[in-house]
Amino acid sequence: MNVLYLHGLQSKLSPQKKTILEQYGKVYAPDINYKATHIQPARILKQFPDTEFNTIIGSSMGALNAYLISENIGRPALLFNPPLSKYQKIKFSSSFMKGLAFKQIILGGSDEVVNPSETMKFLGNHLKEAELEIIINPHLGHRIPMEVFQKQVRSFFSKLCY
Repeated sequence: MNVLYLHGLQSKLSPQKKTILEQYGKVYAPDINYKATHIQPARILKQFPDTEFNTIIGSSMGALNAYLISENIGRPALLFNPPLSKYQKIKFSSSFMKGLAFKQIILGGSDEVVNPSETMKFLGNHLKEAELEIIINPHLGHRIPMEVFQKQVRSFFSKLCY
């Protein structure tokens, strides 16, 4: 299985989180410069022209791009605090077959960077596009602690039968 992990703004995939993800497959975690543009799913996928991703995982700005990639290639996604209010409908050429894809979304109720209410409003307007599981943790901020990451990754993959 190939797992695409997209980090957030001014962030990288930590070795500890990479180790957790490697239990489920080969992890691809490109370094993304969001300064030029925040939304760049086609540019991200162009880095891996011969790789078929089975799942996409992202945090913050990476979660927004993971959402867009999931919508375009029809693969399940695990999204941590995605700023979906910045969403722009983007279609791009892909060799993948499009289909509805399961998404597990983790929102921090105490997130001061990404407003969870705005994300919920967006999701309410796009309910027909995918099967969603939305988890709101009232004590979670923007940063995802290791134990929350590990628990949600395990939960996500268990729903995919991996």
